[in-house]
Amino acid sequence: MTGDGALAPRTDAVRERYVATLGSVPSGVEERLRLAREFDRLPTEEALAALRHVVLTENPLGARVQQLVHFGQLLSLGRDHPARLHARGALHAGATVADLIGVAETALITSGVPAYALGTEIIAELAPPG
Repeated sequence: MTGDGALAPRTDAVRERYVATLGSVPSGVEERLRLAREFDRLPTEEALAALRHVVLTENPLGARVQQLVHFGQLLSLGRDHPARLHARGALHAGATVADLIGVAETALITSGVPAYALGTEIIAELAPPG
């Protein structure tokens, strides 16, 4: 295993990419980074973070729309935890609660009531009480 001192700046750079796109570092990413450091696989995490950064921030759709698309796709797949991350990421990128509602309503048409229900559950957690 490579010394932690040499890996710290590289690991921090990966974390910074997640903060830039999602507003925080998901716990699953922290676990992957721990394993990557322990088993000398940090280049995999660096490559994944770089690809995610390009797809989410250098996409012609822009970061806001791209995060909303991810949110909708994850709702359609029924992926609760990642959908929550991307809903927060969308808000971090400038989306509004109304935007998230629009995505959930679209998921109702494309993927049915379960996707819509998941979306509204997530949005209710994120929306300030009115």
